[in-house]
Amino acid sequence: MNRLGGETSPYLQQHADNPVHWWPWGEEAMREARRRDVPLLISVGYSSCHWCHVMAHESFEDEATAALMNEHFVSVKVDREERPDVDAVYMGATQAMTGQGGWPMTVFATPDGTPFYAGTYFPRAQFQRLLLGVAQVWREEREAVTGQGAKIVEALNERAALPQGPAPTAETAAAAVRDLSTSFDAARGGFGGAPKFPPSMVLEFLLRHAARERGATAARALEMAEATLEAMARGGMYDQLGGGFARYSVDAGWVVPHFEKMLYDNALLLRVYAHWWRQTGSVLARRIALETADWLLREMLTPEGGFASALDADSEGVEGKFYAWTPAELREVLGEEDAALAASVFGVTEAGTFEHGMSVLQLREDPPEGFERIRQALLAARELRVRPGRDDKIVAAWNGLVIAALAETGALFGRPDLVRAARGAAVLLDEVHWNGVRLLRTSRDGRPSANAGVLEDYADVAEGMLALYAVTGETRWFLRAGDLLGVVLDRFADGRGGFYDTADDAERLFQRPQDPTDNATPSGQFGAAGALLSYAALTGSARHREAAEAALGTVSVLAGKHSRFAGWGLAVTEAVLAGPVEVAVLGPDDAPETAALHRAALMSTSPGLVIARGAPAERQEVPLLEHRSLIDGRPAAYVCRHFACQAPTTSPAELKAQLSAAASGSA
Repeated sequence: MNRLGGETSPYLQQHADNPVHWWPWGEEAMREARRRDVPLLISVGYSSCHWCHVMAHESFEDEATAALMNEHFVSVKVDREERPDVDAVYMGATQAMTGQGGWPMTVFATPDGTPFYAGTYFPRAQFQRLLLGVAQVWREEREAVTGQGAKIVEALNERAALPQGPAPTAETAAAAVRDLSTSFDAARGGFGGAPKFPPSMVLEFLLRHAARERGATAARALEMAEATLEAMARGGMYDQLGGGFARYSVDAGWVVPHFEKMLYDNALLLRVYAHWWRQTGSVLARRIALETADWLLREMLTPEGGFASALDADSEGVEGKFYAWTPAELREVLGEEDAALAASVFGVTEAGTFEHGMSVLQLREDPPEGFERIRQALLAARELRVRPGRDDKIVAAWNGLVIAALAETGALFGRPDLVRAARGAAVLLDEVHWNGVRLLRTSRDGRPSANAGVLEDYADVAEGMLALYAVTGETRWFLRAGDLLGVVLDRFADGRGGFYDTADDAERLFQRPQDPTDNATPSGQFGAAGALLSYAALTGSARHREAAEAALGTVSVLAGKHSRFAGWGLAVTEAVLAGPVEVAVLGPDDAPETAALHRAALMSTSPGLVIARGAPAERQEVPLLEHRSLIDGRPAAYVCRHFACQAPTTSPAELKAQLSAAASGSA
C-alpha cells in the first residue's frame, strides 16, 4: 500500500517503510482521492531536513497516526528538491494561510489539489487532533472547505507576479548598497539578526560593485563583503576540519550552525571566495576556496561524475554529533598538551557552545605555526565517527552552479583536477539530463527521473556550461548553453519581460509558479538573465541581450528596499553596466603564449566578463572569435564591448592593462 519503494528520491525512499499508505505526487493519487471522496494530505520535505526527520519518527512511523491518515486521506509525499514547482505553489498557500513557512510542510487539499488548510511541523498529539478535525470538516462542511480553497487560490493568483520596473541603472546599484548598509551587522558580519543564512548572491553583487564602481559606495560594498566572508569562514558554520559550509547559523554570531551541508550553498560560496581572492589576494579567501573545493570532490562527488545534493544534519539520531567536540574528546585524540592548544584555538569549552557540553569548532584567529598536525589528527579521528547520511541524487541546477565554481576555481588556482571534475559533471548533465529537446531536473545512479527541469535548471546549467567554456575553450559547452537558453526564451517567457518557473507545457498546478526573487539560490529569472547576457556577449544576439535586460526590471522594484532578495539580479546588473567586457583569445591550445593571455583574461575582475578561446579557423562556432586573427603568427587577445574591439595585443601585460582600463570605464 506504500508506493514509494520504486522512487528515485532518497527522501521518498526514507518513507517507503512507513505504515502510511504514501503515494508519490501525480494524477494517480488525485484519482484515488476522487474515487474515495477524501482530501489529499500533501507532505513536503527533503532528505537532509532535521524537522522532517523528527515528524517522520513521531508521526509517520507511528501505527496509530498512520491509521488515521490512511482512513481519512490519500497521503502524498513530495521531495521539494525534485519538485520545486509543487513546493513553490503550496508554500505560497501555506504562507498565505499561516504567515510563515518551512519544512516539513503539511497541506490539506481537495482531490484536484486545491489547498484549504496548511502548516509546517506538527507534534504527534496535535497532528492526530488535526487529522480528525480536518476529516470531520470535510464530511460535514464540504462547501465551506471548497469555498475556502477557491478563495485562497484566487488571492494567490491576484498577487502572483511582482511588477516589472524600468531597466536598473548605476543609481539602482548604488541604492542597493545603501539599503544593504542599513541591515549590515558591523560587529559580526552578515545582514540582519539570527538566524543568519549565507548571503552568497548579495556578496557576489558587492564584490562586483566594488570592482566596477569608484568612490564611497564601492568602498562600503567591499567592506561589507569582506567582513561577512571572513566572519562566515572563521565561525562554526564553516567546517574547520573538513571544509565546506553548513546551511546557516542559528545565532547572529556565526557560532552554531544548522549542520546540514547543501550542495548549492557550497557551490555559490566557493565561487564567491575564489572571486574574493582574485579581487584582493586574500590568503583566507584562497584557503577557504581550496578547502571547499577539496571537500566537494572528497565528499560530494558521485561515481557517475555528478555532485550529490546534501549531507544530513544528524548522525546516530543526534543533530551535529559528527561535527561537535568536548574537551574530553580532544584529550582522547591529542593528549593533554595538544588538546589544550586545540581547545584554545577552536573555542572548545567545558560548558560547550552547542548542546550537551559539546562545542562547534571555530577559528577566530589564525592558528600558530605547526597547528596543521593537530587539525589532521582531529580530522582522522572524526572519520571514524558515524557519518551523516548523504542525499546522492543529482539536481541539474545545483550541479550547474558547481560546474561554474569548480571550473573558475580550478583555472584561477592552477588546479586542473577541479576543472576535470567540472567537466565530468557537465558530461553527466549533457548525456543523462539532456534528452535532446528538454532538460530533466534529477537523476540518481546515472538513471534520470521523469521530473521536468524548471527555469533555474536551464539557467544554472547554462551558466555553468558558459563558465566551463570560458575556462576550457571547448565549444561543446557553448553550444549546449545556447540550446538551453533557446528553450528558456521559447517556453518560459511570461510575455511581460519576465519568466515563469515552469515551461508552458509543464504539468498544470493550481497556479503557475513565478518568483523572481532570490532564495537560497539565484531565482530562475535572475539566473536566466545572467546566462542570457553572457551568451549575448559571446554571440552579439540582440534577442538574448534584450531578454536579459527585460528580466532585470524586477531589480528596480526590489533594490533600495528589499535588496537582499535581489542579489543575483544586482550582480547581473553590474555586468550590464560594465558592458560586459568581452575577451577573444586566439591561439593554439598547447601554446604557452595562448595560456598566458587566457590567464590574464581570467584574472580580470570586470563584472560578468566573458571569454571566448579558440584556435584560428576559417569558420568559428563562437561569433566573438570570428574575423579575429593571430598577430604576426603569434597568439593574440582582443578586448571588446558589444563586439567593438580595441587593438589586439600579444602581451599579457598589455592585456591586463586594457582590462584594467575597461574595468574603470576608461576604455
